[in-house]
Amino acid sequence: MLRRRAVVVHRRTELDELLDRHGTRGQAEFFLRSRGRTLDDVQDRHDGLAAARDAVAAALPADWARADVERADLPRFLVAPEDVVVVVGQDGLVANVAKYLHGQPVVGVDPEPGVNAGVLVRHSVTAATALLRGLDGPVPDGAAAPDRAAMLPLDALTTVRADLDDGQHLTALNEVFVGHPSHQSARYTLRCAAGTERQSSSGLIVATGTGATGWWASLAHDRGGRAAPRRDEDRLGWFVREAWPSPATGARLTEGTVEAGDDVEVTVASDGLVVFGDGMEDDRLVARWGQRVTVRRGEEPLRLVRP
Repeated sequence: MLRRRAVVVHRRTELDELLDRHGTRGQAEFFLRSRGRTLDDVQDRHDGLAAARDAVAAALPADWARADVERADLPRFLVAPEDVVVVVGQDGLVANVAKYLHGQPVVGVDPEPGVNAGVLVRHSVTAATALLRGLDGPVPDGAAAPDRAAMLPLDALTTVRADLDDGQHLTALNEVFVGHPSHQSARYTLRCAAGTERQSSSGLIVATGTGATGWWASLAHDRGGRAAPRRDEDRLGWFVREAWPSPATGARLTEGTVEAGDDVEVTVASDGLVVFGDGMEDDRLVARWGQRVTVRRGEEPLRLVRP
């Protein structure tokens, strides 16, 4: 059996970003005071997040390898099949990690209870450290060491996948966006189970049940409420944002579902549209005039460890 490795994923804190931007603590403090804030509050959050990461690291089994990865480095980091991914941060950070995984278990750790919704970061720091220490339990004399990481209780959360007709693709946990890079009018032909229509809109959102608490929730609220898929359901939901009816474009097909085995397709009729998942606009695909973008259920779910 290959040696296990824990991949601990985190984001830079606000203090990190302030020091990068302003150079010194004094300049950062002056900037915060001018906006009615204090450096102490920012420092406290920074220290709390650092303490959470330290606690998680200290609880890892002694014979495991460890890698620390910052969110911005995820596109350049290779997660191995035997890795266990530990995300310390917000729910959205788990979603950011999902597109780079292929079945590896994920432990979501909430370093700020009451601040995060806790939909994906389901474990408190205390609960996470207890779980991780349990992966390094005693072995009876003469017995083979069990692979406790392989026995973690998991929920399989549905993902969504977008494929370009040139072979490029991406996967997301919450939703995929197809539209103009500046969110202006995007022109395309939409094909779905209900038919085909030329459209001009501010983009298409295709969401999973997990994403139904995010962008989907806002769109559904504005349209009087729509039933969302469950997080483990194969079905996806989609909305067209601000479809514009004109002599050449329609606004009839603006929402629907993508059932198991089905898809929704966009044929680009603009200079270029972008495709990205879970709000990570920097890690995106570009679809040129005439290209097709097909969105369907992802092939692999996110395997999230239950509390």
